[in-house]
Amino acid sequence: MNKVVAGIDLHSNNLVVGILDKDGQRVGSRKLDCDLKAVTQYLAPFKPQLETVAVESTYNWYWVVDGLQDNGYTVHLANPAAIQQYEGLKFTDDKWDALWLANMLRLNILPEGYIYPKADRAVRDLLRRRMMFVGQRTAQILSLQSMITRNRGLNFSGAVVKNIMDFFVDKLFDSPHLRFTAKKNLAVIRFLGEAIKDIEAEVKSQAKLKKEFELLLTMTGVGDILGMTIMMEVGDISRFEAVGNYSSYCRCVESKRLSNGKLKGKNNKKNGNKYLSWAYIEAANFSRRFCPMAKKFYQRKLAKSNKVLATKALANKLSKASYFIMRDQVPYDPEKLFK
Repeated sequence: MNKVVAGIDLHSNNLVVGILDKDGQRVGSRKLDCDLKAVTQYLAPFKPQLETVAVESTYNWYWVVDGLQDNGYTVHLANPAAIQQYEGLKFTDDKWDALWLANMLRLNILPEGYIYPKADRAVRDLLRRRMMFVGQRTAQILSLQSMITRNRGLNFSGAVVKNIMDFFVDKLFDSPHLRFTAKKNLAVIRFLGEAIKDIEAEVKSQAKLKKEFELLLTMTGVGDILGMTIMMEVGDISRFEAVGNYSSYCRCVESKRLSNGKLKGKNNKKNGNKYLSWAYIEAANFSRRFCPMAKKFYQRKLAKSNKVLATKALANKLSKASYFIMRDQVPYDPEKLFK
């Protein structure tokens, strides 16, 4: 029986399945709706000889990867950012893309993404929603701050703005329209604040806290939320072959292309995990305030560059430290890091 492999080019409202045999000959291709039953029905005749399926890692890959695995298929998640297309082609379409995924799988050259365990994925995504709500609350706080400064010439900190009471708003503004706007801002800030607290309580009760979490808390600047974010976003630390791979995934490495000491362009700076990038920047900001050795390291970098690059350099240091903490199951040692 001739073995075959399949590639799935996934979109928001449809997908294309392409199937090749081991010699690279097309066995079949079909455009389908985003419906698991339709996909499994099309693949069913090929199942006895179908070795693996490559699925493009789009924002909506969960349902098809989980569904195929539940139906007994071996699935690989393709990393579209690392896939090289042949530039000599004049025309490509979804059918060609699906067959190209299958061909790379057949040749064992498919750049793969990480299929995060389904059991922990919902809790990780809950933390991501928390980050989104925090950003939305910050936008509301800044909006109210600017309105107060614009109309009254007063500068209130974010902490003060979050705790402003409605009766103070009545005294702060003469215009009923400004009072109305400010109260609506405050209502949204309070609502988002409650949602953030509820998410934090839910995550703490549901997250299966591993030993890595307790060890991450030994890092200066890493508290419960940052520790859980790092732990949940990383998943299995062994998927990173070296510390450099991990720090690059965390977007803590400068993205540039050099030749003969000259800058020749930028690489893809968005490659990696933006949530880990945020976590290590936050950890760096706290660490330089409360760890003398981290503060000295930051000041040395600041003397040669600027605040953004100095903070990024410290975040890179902390990301590398956490890699060894999670891999070797050891507590944080600032002496080793900043020696």
